[in-house]
Amino acid sequence: MQDLSAKIMKRLEETELFQQASCIALYHALPGEVQTADFIEKWYQKKQLLLPIVKGEDLQLRLYAGKESLEIGAFGILEPKESCLSIPESDIDLVIVPGVAFDRQHNRLGRGKGFYDRLLTTLQTPKIGICYDFQLKESIPVEPFDKKMDIIVTEKETF
Repeated sequence: MQDLSAKIMKRLEETELFQQASCIALYHALPGEVQTADFIEKWYQKKQLLLPIVKGEDLQLRLYAGKESLEIGAFGILEPKESCLSIPESDIDLVIVPGVAFDRQHNRLGRGKGFYDRLLTTLQTPKIGICYDFQLKESIPVEPFDKKMDIIVTEKETF
């Protein structure tokens, strides 16, 4: 999976949205998700990278400041410490979003708790979903509150 993740992240770097963005929200991966740790280390000193903290039913974004700024948070995910800087949502240029599955209509299926759905309703910024090719389906179930991705990147294609 690490090889496929590296291919996906390379494709992501080639998108115009990524190249133009200076402040990017992304995530530390759970097992089975596109792995982002190497990507975070590669880019955090060149661009502002924001990672989520689970606060109750919501995600809050905090500035990543190196491995020492992380702690184990909800669901065993590495999160920035609460003392890390919060950046105004209006400064965010791009959001990179995980998912269980995506479809060719740019829909995303999450883990069912709605964390990203709630976060994405507050962000008026381009959204890129990243997934393995086998997570890309012809169609997935969609709820009215689900947010579409602007671009989806797999190891095989960007659309």
